[in-house]
Amino acid sequence: MQQRFDLIVVGAGMVGSALACAMADSGLRLALLDAQLLQALPEPRSASGYDPRVSALSAASEQILRALGAWQQISAERRCAYRHMCVWDAEGTGEVRFDAHDLSELRLGHIVENWQVQNALLAVLQDGPVALLGDSRVRGLVQEDDGWRLALDDGRQLHAPLILAADGARSQLRELAGFAMREWDYLHHAVVTTVELAEPHQDTAWQRFLPSGPLAFLPLPSRDGKHYCSIVWSLLPETAEQIMALDDERFAAALAEALEHRLGPVVAVDRRVCIPLRQRHAKRYVMPGLALLGDAAHSIHPLAGQGVNLGFLDAAQLADVLLAARARGENIADLAVLERYERARMGNNLAVMAAMEGFERLFHADALPLRWLRNTGMQLFDRAPRLKAGVMRQAMGLDGELPSLARG
Repeated sequence: MQQRFDLIVVGAGMVGSALACAMADSGLRLALLDAQLLQALPEPRSASGYDPRVSALSAASEQILRALGAWQQISAERRCAYRHMCVWDAEGTGEVRFDAHDLSELRLGHIVENWQVQNALLAVLQDGPVALLGDSRVRGLVQEDDGWRLALDDGRQLHAPLILAADGARSQLRELAGFAMREWDYLHHAVVTTVELAEPHQDTAWQRFLPSGPLAFLPLPSRDGKHYCSIVWSLLPETAEQIMALDDERFAAALAEALEHRLGPVVAVDRRVCIPLRQRHAKRYVMPGLALLGDAAHSIHPLAGQGVNLGFLDAAQLADVLLAARARGENIADLAVLERYERARMGNNLAVMAAMEGFERLFHADALPLRWLRNTGMQLFDRAPRLKAGVMRQAMGLDGELPSLARG
């Protein structure tokens, strides 16, 4: 049996679900497909009550979610606005501080658990016009004269002129379609967990650049007088293995020392997860009737938490392109239409990736002249309020050309 749609989104993570929400009222026959059941995710069973997978959502991402009706579904008790950011070098005196007040903003962004964002988007999609095809695994992709045919492992066949791949960094659709990739290993692993702190996090995102890699303490909402942060610690593989082997008490002590005890002792830690870090970027985002977005098109170092923000901008831009083409009576599956999305997003994504790669390399440099340059540059940058404000406004999605959903 073959089911026909006008548009199929493969991958119902945060980015794919956001795109489905953006296109829900387009009048197209739209399906959202995922290997997981498309139902609300349960609350984490960790000691802290928080899931280790979080995102640092920019103002642009917040506005996109708000415009889709999803932000309103996220409980205020589960999102943490951070108003300050402190970044410093372990190998010198360089330190940069950012403050939302300097931008005339209430906050720099929010730290939110991924499952909360996912559930909010699924809540918007429930009982709507989008066909939610959960527990559906793709095993084949065939190009036909009038579009693409997806073969599912349960024997079903789905057909659509346009398929959008939002199925993550290891995208099966990307591989089946034959998109060429550039990718390399960072030779680092990220140790991720949630910790309870003795002292408040001060509504601040803390990031220290150590010789072994950056350590980030991302603020989470305090509860019952207890203070929490999400941890992302980038380490060389052998060091990550040693850190993972520590018992909780020794790991907590190592964490507090790595942050120079700026938030006092680490009182308790959740289960740790270790993730190999790899950067990927598709040489093209589109081909006739098929487009990549989010991590399927690009995945970057978790430094500064820009990955999901780039993905939400992809989704918003692609929705703009498709809705405008449909309003003009164009075929939304045409390569010329999809290339408008590629032109709008590829340059921005590459620029952010290059900046993150440059930071990562600069702070790993051990040569004395580079360390001096790094620390001097940070001190000068911290004393340049206009330059700092411009950089932060760009990172927050407050300046530059933005898709319609991201404009406040």
